[in-house]
Amino acid sequence: MADSQEWTYPGHAGELAARSWQANGPGARYVALLCHGYGEHIGRYEHVADALVRHGAVVHGVDHVGHGRSAGERVLIQNYEQVVADFHELAVRTREPGLPTVLIGHSMGGMIAARYAQRYADELAALVLSGPVLGRWDSATSLLALDEIPDTPIDPDTLSRDPAVGAAYAADPLVWHGRFARTTLEAIAECLDRIRAAGRLPDELPTLWAHGADDALVPIDGTREGIERLRGARFEQRILPGARHEIFNETTSDEVLAEVTAFVSRALS
Repeated sequence: MADSQEWTYPGHAGELAARSWQANGPGARYVALLCHGYGEHIGRYEHVADALVRHGAVVHGVDHVGHGRSAGERVLIQNYEQVVADFHELAVRTREPGLPTVLIGHSMGGMIAARYAQRYADELAALVLSGPVLGRWDSATSLLALDEIPDTPIDPDTLSRDPAVGAAYAADPLVWHGRFARTTLEAIAECLDRIRAAGRLPDELPTLWAHGADDALVPIDGTREGIERLRGARFEQRILPGARHEIFNETTSDEVLAEVTAFVSRALS
């Protein structure tokens, strides 16, 4: 695995825990920014960063507010525009003149990445959305309709066909294993509305959407509605047969990461 360095910087609600992976060999060809999903943390992306480093990237990520080792009440997000701003600060602090930037976001992180691309498309060379929460997410709508949010954590079995992935997730003390906060669900709904209103990405921004065909956590049909409103002209999609929500942790993860790095090569060429 590529060596990583942990560091911190101030966010809108306190100190944020960031991580960087730097190649030991020749200079990097691009910067890759990793944007993690709800309830998890950037430490779960070591193997993704390693694949990107081997492909020629210097990689950076951060635990969002209220996640992982970052400050804030657990999984409480009041406004995703502030989270996007926090993530942009990561990009500013790690920018390397002359190197293009690729943004890779998963699940809730895919939603954040999509909004980031709407706001800062001119700073990106490519965008990868993995199982993104976009368009219509019925789980949030259903939970918000209840008088009380049930104390039901994310089912680890929805993440991957590899049972070891679910077991590691369930045992990870930095992963949130409790209920959704109503405030966070409301903020997600507001962010989805904001993305919908902001319209399409620039045609010149290469974008890859990859999604598990058997994703029960973020069903593909709801996301497809958002993708169709968001996508620009330079757009590719990969629907992975049999795959569940975490395509980077699936039984076919090597092939998925190879698809991502091949897309990045095409985008940068």
